Amino acid sequence: MITIENLQKAFDGVVAIDGISLNVSPGEVLGFLGPNGAGKSTTMKMITGFIKPSSGRVTLFDHNVQSDPVKAKELIGYLPEGAPAYGDMTAIQFLSFIADIRGIKKPVKEQRIQEVVRLLDLGAVSGRPIDTLSKGYKRRVGIAQAILHDPKILILDEPTDGLDPNQKHQVRELIRSLAKDKIVIVSTHILEEVTAVCTRAVVIAKGRVLADATPSELESQSRYHRAVTLMLDQVNENEALEIFSSLAGVSAVEVSPDHTGRYTLLPQTDVDLLPLVHELTQQRGWVVDEIFKERGRLDDVFRELTSNNQKENRREVA
Repeated sequence: MITIENLQKAFDGVVAIDGISLNVSPGEVLGFLGPNGAGKSTTMKMITGFIKPSSGRVTLFDHNVQSDPVKAKELIGYLPEGAPAYGDMTAIQFLSFIADIRGIKKPVKEQRIQEVVRLLDLGAVSGRPIDTLSKGYKRRVGIAQAILHDPKILILDEPTDGLDPNQKHQVRELIRSLAKDKIVIVSTHILEEVTAVCTRAVVIAKGRVLADATPSELESQSRYHRAVTLMLDQVNENEALEIFSSLAGVSAVEVSPDHTGRYTLLPQTDVDLLPLVHELTQQRGWVVDEIFKERGRLDDVFRELTSNNQKENRREVA
């Protein structure tokens, strides 16, 4: 269990973290979201003990990060932003070095190194100096060192930064598998990552928690929740707009900016538009290339939450 109690941090009188309190349990994958400068990395550094809070407390499985730092840090695997490493070491040498620092003894050491090399698909580059690796491989080496000692808590700052789509999928699958018996905290700017791997999402801005819910709960707050999006082939746009706008239960209609025949129909409260739209298109004889009901858009909720917070802050200053 991670317990964060009224965590605060100020730098030269400027408040970066303003009273964050959270509890995170084993089995949870917590997505940590926020705009640049929101305080995500600062909070994660305080959880790991890298930065001392101005006030408040962080406890990791009953070990206080400030008063019992060694025991607390033994529980953590940490991938900081940028994945720093000793560039003149090969990937294997670096992992061996980390294993020694962590106090992992033979033969467990060799076994764990081989396991993480396999999990992160590092075999082809394991003998190459880290400085010669691509950004994606460097990121994977960083993840490998974070999980090497099989920690109870895994803290990952932008874990898929620099990875190609296949590598992102591989890392997300790894995170899901690791979360079965660990606490995983993922800081990311990639909102699709939250819906892909996280069981819970916390949105912060200006060092404050703005939302704490499951990704689906956040999506349900979007104005696109239960909206119907469809793609029509060779239908007059003005005609379609007029007909869709007059359909019972439709509150608004959006058209794709490139005018490619893509329409999104926003529903009035608790109206299921999908069967109504499907029936309408059949009656009109329109060719439908695609049609689906939206769960909601996390980016829409994110923008709404963070823009409202900025407006409130401006009012407070005024």
